Amino acid sequence: MKKLFVVLLLLANAAFAGVAKPLADDPVIEARLKAMSRELRCLVCQNSTLADSTAPLAEDLRKEIRVLMHEGKTDQEVVAYLVARYGDFVRYRPPVNNETAVLWFGPFALLLIGAFVLYRVLKKHAGNDELKGEDA
Repeated sequence: MKKLFVVLLLLANAAFAGVAKPLADDPVIEARLKAMSRELRCLVCQNSTLADSTAPLAEDLRKEIRVLMHEGKTDQEVVAYLVARYGDFVRYRPPVNNETAVLWFGPFALLLIGAFVLYRVLKKHAGNDELKGEDA
C-alpha cells in the first residue's frame, strides 16, 4: 500500500511538472542583464558580483533590473537608478570620487602607516642594541 502511494505521488508530481520557462521573455534583455550583473555587486555577499550570487536579495535585484529594462531604460539609466538607491557600493568597480576615495586609497594609506611604524620600531630597537653593546 505504501509503495502504491509513493508511485501515485511521483506520478502526480510529474503530471504538474512542465517545461522550464526562461527567466525573461526577451533574450536581448536577458543578455543585457547578464552583462550588467557582472559589473554590479551583491549587497549581501559584498565580495561577489550580482551574476555570481545566489542570495535572495541578488535575485530581487535581478528581477528589478529586468523590470527597468522592460520599461525601456538604458543600461546607464538602470545603473544610475541603482546607484541613487544603494550608493556607489552597488558597483563592483566604484568610480574614484570624494565619497569612494577611502575605498580606493585607504589600503595604501594603511600600508604606508604600517611601514612607517615598523621602521620606527626597528630603528628604536637598533639604537637600544647599540647602547647595550657600549655598556659591556
